Amino acid sequence: MKRCTWCGEDPVYIDYHDNEWGSPLHDERLLFEFLCLEGAQAGLSWITILKKRDNYRKAFDNFDASKIARYSDKRVEKLLQNPGIVRNRLKVNGFVKNARAYLEMREKGLNLDQYFWDFVDGTPLQNRFRTLAKVPANTALSDQISKDLKKRGFTFVGSTIVYAFMQASGMVNDHLVSCFRYQQVHS
Repeated sequence: MKRCTWCGEDPVYIDYHDNEWGSPLHDERLLFEFLCLEGAQAGLSWITILKKRDNYRKAFDNFDASKIARYSDKRVEKLLQNPGIVRNRLKVNGFVKNARAYLEMREKGLNLDQYFWDFVDGTPLQNRFRTLAKVPANTALSDQISKDLKKRGFTFVGSTIVYAFMQASGMVNDHLVSCFRYQQVHS
């Protein structure tokens, strides 16, 4: 079975590739989780974060934004002692800031599902890349979304992070055309 070359041989990566990455995602909690974890990955490899995902879920109340938004400085300090997550103060505080920005969006009647999917008119963008070298790190659309998220108060949402989020959440199909998942997620 042919896969995208980026997932290599690691069973955790293969499971993520085969069952999650690139599948259109509309679950609010998972969208928030993916956005936060993509930000946590900044400067690191995705496999590092993926292997810590269960620890992140436990540490951050299963990505319940209403709970995270209320985290005190004391709670942040406790999180920074947790060896199961990346103990970076800016990133941990970023989760709290993003939770607050997300809740503010919801108060204005906008949820993450409609917010993100409106950028692609509700339909995943279909690319036809044959090699990993052709897959971009960011696009004009990820630039636009990044800029808008920052205006809304989100952090760790640069264009490259946003594009990785778009790929992971299925907003864009960047499975290589030779990958068995390409047709599965092709709309």
